[in-house]
Parts: sequence; C-alpha cells; structure tokens
Amino acid sequence: MAAGTFGKLNFPFMEEYVCKDGVCRTFDPERDDAEYVWHRDKEDREVEVLEGEGWQFQYENCLPYLLEKGMIFDIPKGEYHRLIKGYNNLKCRIIFKDG
Repeated sequence: MAAGTFGKLNFPFMEEYVCKDGVCRTFDPERDDAEYVWHRDKEDREVEVLEGEGWQFQYENCLPYLLEKGMIFDIPKGEYHRLIKGYNNLKCRIIFKDG
C-alpha cells in the first residue's frame, strides 16, 4: 500500500493496485459526496488520468478543471485539493515523488 495522509479506510477510492512506477486507483461516482473532501498529501505526486468522464480536479483558491484521459498533472505536497465526482469510474495512475 502506498503512503498517504490518511488511513486506507478514509480514502474514497474503491480499488488500489501497484502499476507502472506507482499505484493505480479507481474512484467511484456512487460514493457519498462527503468522501471527496479537501485534503493535502505528505508527498509530491504525479497523476495520470487513465479513464473517466465528467470528473474535475480543484486546487485551493482555483477554479476546478475537467479531467480528461491522458492528462498528467502534479500535486505538490501540502497543497489542499479535491476531486469533484463525474459520471463513471475515474481511474488514475499516481506516482509518489521523493521530497
């Protein structure tokens, strides 16, 4: 299991497994909105969107933007952010960066 800010029971993803250079996570749009909370992580991350429609990502003090297949973006450690649910499962590859 990858390192994270919270214990696994508090994560909104429904599946996690090791994949190329990191972990792949699948997020479920059927989960309660309250599970997709503002949070920050203890390490820098690179995220690649593998599939999913209608999902958005938002950094603190910024407008949300639509996530699209093939998109790659970074999440700096300690920066507040959140996911906004889409229409179907969101699958992402996450690479945890060393400080």
